Amino acid sequence: MSLSFREDDIVIEEQATAFAGFFRILTYSIRHRLFNGSWSRPLQRELFARGDSVGVRLYDPGRDCGALARQFRIGCLGNEHGAWVWEVVAGMVKPGEDDMQVAVREVAEETGLVITAEQLQPIARYYSSPGGTDERLQLYCALCELPPEVEGVYGLAEEGEDILVRTFATGEAFGAMLAGTINNAATLIALQWLQINHGRLQQQAVNASP
Repeated sequence: MSLSFREDDIVIEEQATAFAGFFRILTYSIRHRLFNGSWSRPLQRELFARGDSVGVRLYDPGRDCGALARQFRIGCLGNEHGAWVWEVVAGMVKPGEDDMQVAVREVAEETGLVITAEQLQPIARYYSSPGGTDERLQLYCALCELPPEVEGVYGLAEEGEDILVRTFATGEAFGAMLAGTINNAATLIALQWLQINHGRLQQQAVNASP
């Protein structure tokens, strides 16, 4: 039984574009190698072609608080907590950009804060839902000061953005995660990373204090 696969273990028999708008939906007829060494039958699959994205968890070690953004999300129409979701700052990677450039740009657009790549700590890079989309998301934690005046409404009107930013004590954010009121993957992963690294970041902040 083989546990490793190569590119030639996949045969794309047919590919077509079913829809092209802000995103694309592609249809495939595809066969792939099985674990027993034989080949699958032709499989019909649809792919939501979304591309790569970046998410940023904003954390102020000095105040031990973080900032989250809240906005309307079409995918949460049936969410028991409502369609306005608390989440990390996030945005799509545009042609010619790298992940850190996207992080810096999105933080400025969605919070008004100016951060640098040096303030970013990588959390994880993962596929959001590999059964149906090609989206990969790179998560960062941005260590930065979060003054009270960061709270407000942001976003690009030409992109239909209406983004509320609020700061939360770290314990309050952890409680919302455990209660299920924060229930999107990027924010959960970022908060779990912060739980694991909280003591280290706090100690670094103490050591850096004059």
